[in-house]
Amino acid sequence: MTGCSRANDTGVIGKTAGADYIGPMFDRLLKSLFAPEPTVLADDDARLALSALLVRLARSDNDYAAAEIDRIDQILAARYHLSAEEAAALRAEAEAFEAEAPDTVRFTRAIKEAVPYEERTRVVESAWSVVLADGTRADEEDALMRLVASLLGVSDIDSNVARQKAAKS
Repeated sequence: MTGCSRANDTGVIGKTAGADYIGPMFDRLLKSLFAPEPTVLADDDARLALSALLVRLARSDNDYAAAEIDRIDQILAARYHLSAEEAAALRAEAEAFEAEAPDTVRFTRAIKEAVPYEERTRVVESAWSVVLADGTRADEEDALMRLVASLLGVSDIDSNVARQKAAKS
């Protein structure tokens, strides 16, 4: 895995860009994700959660390829109007958060509660873009994409349209 920080065997996360800043954000977001009922995420939390979802999908086949990392950075820069450096820093935060985030069900439930349907279809399109970035569709990525789209409440038809759009871009 190139260019990422993962928790080591003791669960300690490697140093990432903005680590002093993101500690409280991680705590707040993790508490939100572990709450019995989902709460509406603050904008920064939603941005981190969506970014971490892209990282989770890219890592799902245990091959976190440079093409996937580059695609995540491009998506984050375009979606949030960030410079290349800011997008890379957000991705680094997302990598650290993803390593600590709860199961995908809780993770996507919180995103679903925070993001309207039309935007969730764009999230699925971005996710497909990451999955397709390395030129291969691993079974693990396909399975996780089906789960994520379903948990986000995006229909199979809309997910298929999103995949087709992502393949063309």
